Amino acid sequence: MAQGKHANEGPQPPSSDSALVRPSDQSQIDFEIEFFARILERFPDYVDVLRVQGNNLTRKGRFAEGLQIDKRLVQLRPADPLAHYNLACSYALLKRPDPAIKTLRRAVELGYRDFRYMREDRDLDSIRHDPRFRQLIREFENC
Repeated sequence: MAQGKHANEGPQPPSSDSALVRPSDQSQIDFEIEFFARILERFPDYVDVLRVQGNNLTRKGRFAEGLQIDKRLVQLRPADPLAHYNLACSYALLKRPDPAIKTLRRAVELGYRDFRYMREDRDLDSIRHDPRFRQLIREFENC
C-alpha cells in the first residue's frame, strides 16, 4: 500500500508565472502540474491523475489546491483509505486539526494501517501532539 503523499521531498526550483516558460527554465514538477491540469480539464474524474496532481500540488506548497483535489478523490472513492489519509494530511498542512483528526480516523476505520509512517509523516506535524491523534493510534494500532 502506498503510504501517502509527501510534502517535503527536497528543494524545488522557484516556479515561474509565465505561461511561455521554456522547458529548461521550468522544473519537472511545474511541468507536471500544468500537464495534469490540462488532462483534468477534459477528464475531471481521472482518479490516477488526481492522485498525482494532489501530490504535486502539496509538494509545491499549494496546500489549498491540494485539499480540493483530495476532497474530490474522497468523493470519487469514498471507501479508499489512502484517499482519506491524504485528505487528512491536507487538512493538517492547512492547520485545520478538527477535520484532520476526523478524516484520519475515517482512513484508519477504512483500513489504513501504516501507523509507523503516520507517526513520522511530516504532513501530520500540526496534529501529532494532539491527544486525539495519540488516542487514535492507541485505539487501532493493535487491531
